[in-house]
Amino acid sequence: MSASSRQWLVCGVAGALMSTASPGRAQSAQPELEEVLVTAQRRGERLQDVPITVTVLDAEQVQHARVQQIGDVAIRTPGLSFDAYPASQPRVFIRGIGSSDRGAAGDPSAAVFLDEVYLGRPAAVAFDAFDVERIEVLKGPQGTLYGRNVVGGAINVLSRRADPSAFDAGAEVTVGNYRRLDGAAFVNSPLADGKAAIRASGSWRTHDGYVRNTFTGNRVEDQDTSSARLQLAGQPTDNLRLSLAVDGTRDRAAGPAQHVLDLDDGADEAVFWTVDRDRKHTAGATDGYQDRDTWGARVQVDWDVPFATLTYLGSHRDLDYSTGYDFDGGNAATNLIDIAGTNEEKSHFYSNELRMSSLPSARVAWVAGLYNFGSDTDRLDVLALNIAGDALDEIYTQHATLDSYAAFGDVTWPLTDRLSVTGGVRYSRDEKLYRVSNTAGAAIVRADERFDVTVERSYDAMTYRVGASFNLADDHLLYFMVSRGFKSGGFQDTPSSAADAADDFAPEYATQYEIGQKSTFADGALVWNNTLFLLDYTDLQTRRVLDNLAIVTDNAGEATIQGFETYVSWRAFAGARLTVSYAYTDATFDVFSPEPGVDYAGNRISRTPEHKVVVSPSYEWLLPHGATVSFAADYSHESKIFDDNSNTGPEFREPTHFVDARVIYTSVDERWSVSFWGKNLTDELTRTFQGTFLGANFGAYNPPRTYGATFSWNY
Repeated sequence: MSASSRQWLVCGVAGALMSTASPGRAQSAQPELEEVLVTAQRRGERLQDVPITVTVLDAEQVQHARVQQIGDVAIRTPGLSFDAYPASQPRVFIRGIGSSDRGAAGDPSAAVFLDEVYLGRPAAVAFDAFDVERIEVLKGPQGTLYGRNVVGGAINVLSRRADPSAFDAGAEVTVGNYRRLDGAAFVNSPLADGKAAIRASGSWRTHDGYVRNTFTGNRVEDQDTSSARLQLAGQPTDNLRLSLAVDGTRDRAAGPAQHVLDLDDGADEAVFWTVDRDRKHTAGATDGYQDRDTWGARVQVDWDVPFATLTYLGSHRDLDYSTGYDFDGGNAATNLIDIAGTNEEKSHFYSNELRMSSLPSARVAWVAGLYNFGSDTDRLDVLALNIAGDALDEIYTQHATLDSYAAFGDVTWPLTDRLSVTGGVRYSRDEKLYRVSNTAGAAIVRADERFDVTVERSYDAMTYRVGASFNLADDHLLYFMVSRGFKSGGFQDTPSSAADAADDFAPEYATQYEIGQKSTFADGALVWNNTLFLLDYTDLQTRRVLDNLAIVTDNAGEATIQGFETYVSWRAFAGARLTVSYAYTDATFDVFSPEPGVDYAGNRISRTPEHKVVVSPSYEWLLPHGATVSFAADYSHESKIFDDNSNTGPEFREPTHFVDARVIYTSVDERWSVSFWGKNLTDELTRTFQGTFLGANFGAYNPPRTYGATFSWNY
């Protein structure tokens, strides 16, 4: 960060803090902003009272902006980036911290939780964000409050719960281009004279492929997804609450559509490839497939005792995943080498959490608990090369088990009416057993030898958070927080030798220092929040491609990530709202030498834009007869991104500008509405994935312009 940038950031926060000393008089004509409630600290709180950086998408935003999957969340959240190859194995990065390791013994650095349940495998991040209460994005290390420790941050998807107070139901149908046809519905019914309730919701999403394969004649990058969730909740006594939920997702798609994006002019193999940058077409020898089935069960028991609430939260989830793809996007007529791959995975994972937390009425807010997470994963990784008719297939089989245990506690103690201090600690221990073999297959491509290796390691760490918050005045909060996160070590998914298979990579750690301010002005009509942060990141786990096509995970040494985030939500007059959020992220390596003679110190961390801004204006027009028409848009800009830590070569993304918009008519009684919407209206073209080896840079593109109409009905 330059000196001028530092001065600008400090002045911005200082200006916000000084403005809290003499808030302006509210104009009576200005409407109040609605209260946003979150559970980021494992208790219900106003967003403006939470002393950490949280981005929230509420139920209305999720529905109207067609936020359905993690990628839709990322485009609207500064500090959050999303990358997937293929799309059914998403990779999440928060403030520059993420992981591309999909091996059976790897872990994500930024995690996704579904109703507080950790989704432990990348392909398990499969759900439809329909009938959700809100989506919270927590930035920075987590662990003293949430069961599974993460380094970069967490995305919490919170479903609407079964409600015993009233019957409710709703449905929606969507039609759009690319022959899109979506449907979704829910029903909530009280039971047992209002002491219990059942809630069922489901959805399906279908559309034709965005890309035509000119070699096979078929369309790829289509969608055929079905999701369902069933919940049962009851309150047998005044101090006992029970809930049970079962959910599942079935996902089918062809693709992804790959392309030869650039030639690596310094490589002899560059002559084998033909550049193809046509987003609308691919020419792969096969269409590819992405099949995913995942389901889970969740049980929660809350028992109020005189001084606290005792909670048990248990879960079990299954994943059955299979994908096959043409990596180069060409055939014998276009490319002299054909590269294809297959991944198959079956995973079972569970979690148990027992915690005790303070009652909502308690002056001191605290939580303490024990946590256990376990997983059992079988994974198959196949690389198939066809060089001038000579077929070479290499197969890696992986089996990994993980047993993770933790004890955690966190307390917020008000010293005065305005000053509170927070402290939390967590002990984590991960035990991993891993077996990897390349004894199957016709060839050795990425390895130097045949091997079958079984190895076992354990990793443990003590992490913490400590901070303070001070109310300068009513509705004006200043806070400081230090938090440390830990991600355990692991093993190579496609090692080149028995020695590499037995040699683990070390855990990574991140310590975040954050100072922030949250202010509300004009009786709630204006919200302005600012955050300055610095992350000290050590032993970060990074992926790189070797000359023999092997992909290895290294510990990169040290990195510093620092930046500034601001959020403004303003209702200037009745019906009008403007929301602006911006993140500046300076993420660079301090020490990183991936091999002798190569120094990446000073380079930017991959997949991390320096600037990201989201602007969302909206206006609700009240018609004379009482119905309303709403106009809303979302503009998102990201600065350039390097997809490789070398910061050189073709793995580079130009800055992007995305525009979504919608017009919504809502009836007088608010029972039904119709929405006309468009996403990526400017038909922005960007690369969502790319990787360079064997003389070329291969990659895929984002979806094109889509539009449609949605009819919604509520009981």
